[in-house]
Amino acid sequence: MSDSRRSLILTGASRGIGHATVKRFSDEGWQIITCSRDPVPAHCERDPNWTSHIPTDLSDPADVERFVDEALAILGDTPLNALVNNAAVSPKTDFQERLGCLNGPLDDWREVFQLNFFTPLALARGFAPALARAAKDAEEEAEAGGFEGKLSECGASIVNITSIAGHAIHPFAGSAYSTSKAALSALTREMAVEFAELGVRVNAVAPGEIETEMVGDEYEPLVNRIPMHRMGTAGEVAATVFQLCNPDFSYVTGTEIFITGGQHLY
Repeated sequence: MSDSRRSLILTGASRGIGHATVKRFSDEGWQIITCSRDPVPAHCERDPNWTSHIPTDLSDPADVERFVDEALAILGDTPLNALVNNAAVSPKTDFQERLGCLNGPLDDWREVFQLNFFTPLALARGFAPALARAAKDAEEEAEAGGFEGKLSECGASIVNITSIAGHAIHPFAGSAYSTSKAALSALTREMAVEFAELGVRVNAVAPGEIETEMVGDEYEPLVNRIPMHRMGTAGEVAATVFQLCNPDFSYVTGTEIFITGGQHLY
């Protein structure tokens, strides 16, 4: 990878918010490494900025370690400017019910927390040295330019994708998913403090009702609960993620931004 452009690692890239986020960063000229269980769409394979896609089962700790090793090998000595933890799962029981407190085996809960909570933590740990290298380079560049205390374009950020369901009861999000996202929100705050020692900022975005392939007709009644009277788009979430990774937000860490059209206010 070239050390002259900023670099991004993103999980869950094959569709929805993850795919839109890759497109936004690519449009801005970033070099991108991604992973998901599914292959990327054919037209995305022709994107010169989408450097590598590594098929990975992020619910498997061993496969997560393999992904980290392969991604670091691709990076080489190139600093990592951004890690976006987007991949998540919201499973149903055998009876097509959301996984709640009174139904479904606890092993299913553990699988949800493994992917939605422990995997972002493991990835942050695994990529911490590469992120810290980007932060150090940014600090040295800023000082050389006479802007001590300010980050240049190439700082380092982690963005965790949480959810409105982690903050309020949601009709279509089961208890396992909601509590795993609430835990990720708390983890974001803790990481922000600890990663600040490395010069790395850690923030989160909490989407509400976003139009993706997973949204069905049952979501339409929820629009009435949204002050802006519409669902959001994956591109709007991607734009917020991108802003959290650019130098205009160089003093923002430990923050969770709600992308809900005001739905979280109720």
